[in-house]
Amino acid sequence: MFRGTITAIITPFRKDGSIDEEALRRLVTFQEENGADAIVPCGSTGESATLSFDEHLRVVGIVVDQVKRAKVIAGAGSNSTSEAISLSRRSEAAGADGILSISPYYNKPTQEGIFRHYKAITESISVPLIVYNIPGRTASNITADTLLRIAELPGIAGVKEASGNLEQIQRILDGRPKGFSVLSGDDPLTYEMMRMGADGTISVASNCVPARISKMVSHCLSGKMNDALAVHTELSPLFAALFCETNPIPIKYIMAKMGYGSGTLRLPLTELTEKNRAAVDSVMKSIGL
Repeated sequence: MFRGTITAIITPFRKDGSIDEEALRRLVTFQEENGADAIVPCGSTGESATLSFDEHLRVVGIVVDQVKRAKVIAGAGSNSTSEAISLSRRSEAAGADGILSISPYYNKPTQEGIFRHYKAITESISVPLIVYNIPGRTASNITADTLLRIAELPGIAGVKEASGNLEQIQRILDGRPKGFSVLSGDDPLTYEMMRMGADGTISVASNCVPARISKMVSHCLSGKMNDALAVHTELSPLFAALFCETNPIPIKYIMAKMGYGSGTLRLPLTELTEKNRAAVDSVMKSIGL
């Protein structure tokens, strides 16, 4: 079972837009030294949509090479099932311990199409697969009924749930098979989801505050909910700031100020606006970043 603090890391770029391998390696070490249980390269936060296949696999390979303890769960989704299978297979060959696979976007498949998509992928790889449900990016929701059906497939290890629908999430928690992980995909809801019984988070915020996210998650897993709530409350301004513009625009700004990459994004993403820079700077100062 995947559980605990899992960081969806940024892909640091140099000013010319190329991958900054040195910064990426330091970021992986920073995560491990501050309690991350696993690392997700090439997710939405890692700007997978604008990485070429070769770049994607290079990033996965760098992270696999750099880790000493943490598991590597490679983002390897696509709105083309055949492409998702190819990327998943190649990520497995690069050494990933698992795959995070977003539900097909843009196509707006039926629930049966979503089920068959994941069935085809998991039949093509031997490492565990985590389903990623984020209707805000895909334009389609994986319903609780469909997710629980997918959960019974061999090789399906869990779900990153970012629907924001707590009623749906509770149905998944109540009906999931043994060993199936439910992970928060939305930092502001991690505390509430873990209070409901979730197993951890795949977090954007843990890029910059991995020790504090790890502490909050550890408290939740230990049943120390008041202590976890205190950390959640402390970090709530950060959670809001990270989504003042499209992710990963704000977190890349923060990580650049912390020395991880130049903050460069690839179009169509653009740099954080001056107004929001001031707001993010204020939040960083208030929480000691």
